[in-house]
Amino acid sequence: MPDVHFTNLFAVALVALLAPLLLGLVPALRIPAVVLEIVVGIAVGPHALGLVDVDVPVQIVALLGLGFLLFLAGLEIDVHQLRGRVLRTALLGYLITLALGGLAGAGFSAAGWVHSPYLLAVTLSATSLGLVVPVLKDAGQVDGQVGQSTIAAASIADFAAVLVLSLLFSTEGGGAGERLVMVALFAILVAVAGFVVSTAGRSQRIGAALVRLQDTTAEIRVRAAVVLLVAFVALAEQFGLETILGAFLAGAVVGLVDRDSSSHPQFRVKLAALGYGFLIPVFFVTSGLRLDLRGLLDDPTALLRVPLFLVALLVARGVPAYLSIRTVGPRATAAVALLQATSLPFIVTATQIGVATGLMSAVTAAALTCAGLLSVLIFPAAALLLLKQPADGAAPV
Repeated sequence: MPDVHFTNLFAVALVALLAPLLLGLVPALRIPAVVLEIVVGIAVGPHALGLVDVDVPVQIVALLGLGFLLFLAGLEIDVHQLRGRVLRTALLGYLITLALGGLAGAGFSAAGWVHSPYLLAVTLSATSLGLVVPVLKDAGQVDGQVGQSTIAAASIADFAAVLVLSLLFSTEGGGAGERLVMVALFAILVAVAGFVVSTAGRSQRIGAALVRLQDTTAEIRVRAAVVLLVAFVALAEQFGLETILGAFLAGAVVGLVDRDSSSHPQFRVKLAALGYGFLIPVFFVTSGLRLDLRGLLDDPTALLRVPLFLVALLVARGVPAYLSIRTVGPRATAAVALLQATSLPFIVTATQIGVATGLMSAVTAAALTCAGLLSVLIFPAAALLLLKQPADGAAPV
């Protein structure tokens, strides 16, 4: 047996259990569990109390958690909603985001705060779709024009951000041109895999076997999804691309071919249980363990980066929402801007890659992560208030 200890993993799992439990026992603490998981991770980590370390078991489970997080993010994308004017607006909005993020990156680079303005632009360009959808549901807007345009913009932003990050800032090495060729080849293999999975799913014999085994101890659909996830991650690694691209596309493929869930209504619930019940919380707690806030707290000028990064995030992701102001009105547009500027998981991922590649300092990574935490705490709550308030002359939602 290898000399492996699970004390730190137990501590991380305990934090992952207690954080949402505390929020459930104290409803007045209206903050997302992911925020508390990261904050507690910071507190008990090696840069604060020093109670928990990131050893090999914690690293492995956290890496699996990152993969599953991106997998479930890809699963949330409804490709069939991305068409026509909604798609064109979302694409134009993302280009505006990159332009505004590039300007912000250039300014922060001139101040010596970031090494790569382009990496900062990409870091600011994503939206946390998994955090946005619940807010839209609470406001009763998920199926309306506001909800669909927001979800489309967030879907495009998530996909494009993962793709651009993998193309330009991969930790696997190689030039951008070489990675572009690898992405094209990888996309072909993904398309082939999607076709094979879709064709197999239409087979009556295979379909009958899946239905027979899906709710037994075989959990055949969950196992098939995990195989596809690991296969795409391994392929991305072999092609010299970021593994998060493989995980994200695996989720998108499953979502694309699994449109009719009438014969297996619990499939996605089981995937969410596997991800959010164990793997993903370990990733977020571990991200807190790795976050070094001492550089921010020791230097007031470094601490100043947090609100400025938060403003940059709001501008870069929020301004494109005003492309639809004539359609949805000023109040709903302001709410959409806030929702589009809500981002945390991708910021955590991008900053870790930035530190690993030497393109971002640990202090900047910590400041960006704190800005992401604040966006999750502030923006969705403010957006929900705006969406629930009646527009001029309109009935309440």
